[in-house]
Amino acid sequence: MAAAVLLVGGCSAGGSGDPAKNDSAVAPAKQPGQAGGAAAPAPANARASGAPAASGVTPVADARLISYTAQLTLRAKDVSQVLARARDLTTASGGYVGGESVSGSGTDESGQLTLRIPSAAYQQTLDQLAALGEVVSRKSQADDLTQQVADVASRVQTQQASVDRVRALMAEARTLSDITSLEGELSRREADLESLQKQQKELAARTSYSTVTLDVRRDAAIPTPTATPKEEEQGFGESVGSALGGGWHVLLTIARALAVALAALAPFLLVLGVPAALLYRYWRRTRSHPRATGSRDDAGDAGEAGGTEKAAPTDEE
Repeated sequence: MAAAVLLVGGCSAGGSGDPAKNDSAVAPAKQPGQAGGAAAPAPANARASGAPAASGVTPVADARLISYTAQLTLRAKDVSQVLARARDLTTASGGYVGGESVSGSGTDESGQLTLRIPSAAYQQTLDQLAALGEVVSRKSQADDLTQQVADVASRVQTQQASVDRVRALMAEARTLSDITSLEGELSRREADLESLQKQQKELAARTSYSTVTLDVRRDAAIPTPTATPKEEEQGFGESVGSALGGGWHVLLTIARALAVALAALAPFLLVLGVPAALLYRYWRRTRSHPRATGSRDDAGDAGEAGGTEKAAPTDEE
């Protein structure tokens, strides 16, 4: 029982350190026959660092692990054709198209491909892609991942051994407290192992396949709609005809614009025009009525004055 408690204490104490320290904390609990397991990773690390093997033969690990990336911009008259040929070249090299986008049309047409090419065929395929059109820009970069790959591989191997040892301790545990402590430690170490394995896969993908971003644009040298030599050589009569045609086109454009404006104003004219016409007629009537009344009053006054003048001589008589 005391040995089991010591084992659990060693596992818990090593939980806050890195995988190597965790191994040293758990290792004393292993059986003598398992001592070789802890020393096994040493030859692998030695090979990863480029040290010769015991036979004196230089290992293949001396080859550098390089991740290549490139950005290539081309100008071509037929964008679709260049993109199709780029896909064929990528497939022929053993790679694949990771992404594609095409935009615009005519003189504004452009396209982009993200190509994943095996590193062994990277340089040759890149040169073939550059020959598909006029090179506008070409950029490439190489990252040496040899040391990073070796480091992650060593950490994966060490962490795997650590997980295996904790599992062996769980098989020997007898008390509930020991099992609970070991389960927590195993979960943590397995999570660390999965993270390292994910890094290892990403590095393997970067070193196995190179990435080429290909941009293809429409050739700006393609003639745009401008005056042709035939138009420049037009005579006086053709020039007058062109002027008349242009004037007629302008007249039609103005007429269409006026028609559209009238159509837009028609609802307002119907709604506001009728009340305005009625108000105008009413105003005319009220304005003309006082004039008629005034004329009749003036005529009556004039008649009375005439009658008085005629009656005066009669009195004198």
